[in-house]
Amino acid sequence: DFHRHSNQILITAVFGMNEKGQINKEVRFKENNLILSSMDIQSIEPVDAKMRDSLSKSVQLAIEISTNSIEAAASHEAARNEQIARGELERQKLYNEKESEKERCKLLELQAVTAAVESSGQAKAEAQAQAERIIIECESEIEAAKLRAEAAGIEHNAQLTTQEALRKQELDYARNMNRLEIHKEREMTNIEVKKFKDMISTIGGNVLAAIATAGPANQVNMLKALGLESVLITDGNSPVNLFDTASGLVGQNQ
Repeated sequence: DFHRHSNQILITAVFGMNEKGQINKEVRFKENNLILSSMDIQSIEPVDAKMRDSLSKSVQLAIEISTNSIEAAASHEAARNEQIARGELERQKLYNEKESEKERCKLLELQAVTAAVESSGQAKAEAQAQAERIIIECESEIEAAKLRAEAAGIEHNAQLTTQEALRKQELDYARNMNRLEIHKEREMTNIEVKKFKDMISTIGGNVLAAIATAGPANQVNMLKALGLESVLITDGNSPVNLFDTASGLVGQNQ
């Protein structure tokens, strides 16, 4: 929230708020009658190295997590499609074998019938028996091919179900780990932001006003007492960068 609303926070801190809770349109300095009516905030960047690194790491981590999730999903989807294609190919192969067996059986049956018609007596009986045997064999082959096709389908579906379950577990694990890592980075960033806001609240507007109106010697003493290294006093034509130093809130005279 601090970084999202940093512009509003800075403007409110400089101009203050009236009794209605609205931001004042201008601020007047009694010492030199300087009137500040607007602020142009060009950029805001944490000067604390640890805070800046934490924010940068959070952004990079979010990008990496998103990229890895997309790559993992694409890889699993490609493997799944490949498995489906192999299953369809195997099923088609078994179907073709079954159809081929049917045609061969029809041909053998016709041959057997022809032989039976041509034969008589014992020869006819033998031909009929041979035809029946061939028919039985053909039916057995057809049934076996059908069973093989059904078994292949069951095995293929089981493999797909297993892969889908493994993929879901992997994605859930990766999602949970990513969520924990992002939460950790967010908490570390919030701690740094709170530390920075507490420092601003501790110093207060009165202290900053005293530093701005004090003489050079008093400014140095007050900065040392506050643990600050430098102060920046400027006019309305020069932008004020409140984040010039790594440990303070204001910069040197320009």
